[in-house]
Amino acid sequence: MAIRRAAGGAALLLACSDPTPGPDASADAVPPWGAPSPEPAPRPGMVWIPAGTLVAGTPKDRVPRVPDAEMAGEAIEMTGFFIDRYPHPNEAGAIPTTHVTWEEAKALCQREDKRLCTELELERACKGPTNQAYAYGPTFRQGVCGEGGRGVANPSGLFANCRSGFGVHDTHGTVWVWTASEWGRETVGLVALRGGSGDSGELVARCAHGESEKPAAKRPDLGLRCCAGPANLARVTLDVDRGPALKLRPNDEELIKRLELLGKALPSLDEGTAMPGGSPNEAAQAFDAERAWMWRPAGNEQLFLGGGCSKTKAEKTCGVVVARDTAEGTLAPLAFVATDEWQPTLSESERAESVFIHGGDRNGAFRKRVTYEWGRIGIGEKQRKKRRKKGKPRYE
Repeated sequence: MAIRRAAGGAALLLACSDPTPGPDASADAVPPWGAPSPEPAPRPGMVWIPAGTLVAGTPKDRVPRVPDAEMAGEAIEMTGFFIDRYPHPNEAGAIPTTHVTWEEAKALCQREDKRLCTELELERACKGPTNQAYAYGPTFRQGVCGEGGRGVANPSGLFANCRSGFGVHDTHGTVWVWTASEWGRETVGLVALRGGSGDSGELVARCAHGESEKPAAKRPDLGLRCCAGPANLARVTLDVDRGPALKLRPNDEELIKRLELLGKALPSLDEGTAMPGGSPNEAAQAFDAERAWMWRPAGNEQLFLGGGCSKTKAEKTCGVVVARDTAEGTLAPLAFVATDEWQPTLSESERAESVFIHGGDRNGAFRKRVTYEWGRIGIGEKQRKKRRKKGKPRYE
């Protein structure tokens, strides 16, 4: 066995074989680890998933993503295996089997000389040979798999286009399925689930998405799908790092300079998503960052914020550049939050997923709630303190 450390604190347990040839090996023999394994004899109702590379989880530069529950795009070599074409009972038009515990699900597979799939095997079967984010392609398409709402148990094969590049149907849009994998995140004693449906189809329908459940649970939207052949031993074990939600970095001159350069590279300092492109205008080129903060809106996610102002003959523009670190060690801009005429300051909110950015204009001080949701940044409207007949002024 070998332990390999993935980005974001993920530990991969990988099965390794001894590459040393035996004494009777021919010098001209093709190494077995370099030759493609032959496809085994077909199994009725099952799809053969060939050996190949799984890009597990979601890379940092892709959205949506759940950094404290999935890997950050780690490449894993998978061996071949069989998987049922549909959820159990693996019949087109059948209502999936539900209301079974983890042990009962394992027993149902064993009766057919099969086993529960691991969560990474289900992800591989869903992503297909090209590692797409969704079973049907790289971007979300509403309704292809019938996503929407929890408690869904659609008949198998109802959505003909809901199939992966390998030909596996109904990876999403119907029941969640038990996996053979324990939930290797923060909470012990849980089992990983894959598939399913939810209100946020763009998030839940991703091949990388997973949830957890107690082994004894029985639910109307929880079933199973079986695999066959030797199980892949790679598994997800995330060391989730949370830390303080917001921290000022007053003496980090290097970080302040890097954030300033990001601001100068923006096409403008207009509020919204910060996507470099084209020539920066005069205001962007004059951006001067004075402060930096680190924001941890979720486990295994850290954002960097640089506050400053731009002064030109025409106007003064202040605001905050919001950026994320990348796998290459650089910073990628996510948004620019305008604070108008005042040097920005930041404060924590009631939850880690949002912070307040304070600024001011001709009408006085204001604040904006900036939120993080699955890798995206949302910017709220200006809030100002309003006097009340009783009690302290409050933001409205």
